[in-house]
Amino acid sequence: MSEIPGDLKFMKSHEWVRVEGDGKVTIGISDHAQGLLGDLVYVELPAVGDSIEAGNACAVVESVKAASDVYAPVSGTVTAVNAALADKPETINEDAYGEGWLFVVEASDSDQLNDLLGPDDYAELLEEDEH
Repeated sequence: MSEIPGDLKFMKSHEWVRVEGDGKVTIGISDHAQGLLGDLVYVELPAVGDSIEAGNACAVVESVKAASDVYAPVSGTVTAVNAALADKPETINEDAYGEGWLFVVEASDSDQLNDLLGPDDYAELLEEDEH
């Protein structure tokens, strides 16, 4: 089972959120998700300044096996994107919770974070998926 950092929140669709303070959150896909996808070959990220809506697809990660939408855990405005992934999408495979982050959002409603899963709940979800 993949390691789950204790400071993150998760969506059932395997996106993670790290609250940075100042109303900003960093978003990526979980180690579990990158493992299911396999070797990533392409990442399509939103643009800085884009407005995203919680629950809507806002990015795409593509592996040799499949393309998968990345859903927005919170609504807000994109303030940064991990441009390095354009040349090196496999960074997500190597370090899903670190250098493989996808983008940063200035959340318009921080209460939406309360709807996300904590690390323990996410771990339980993964265990259920395995059975």
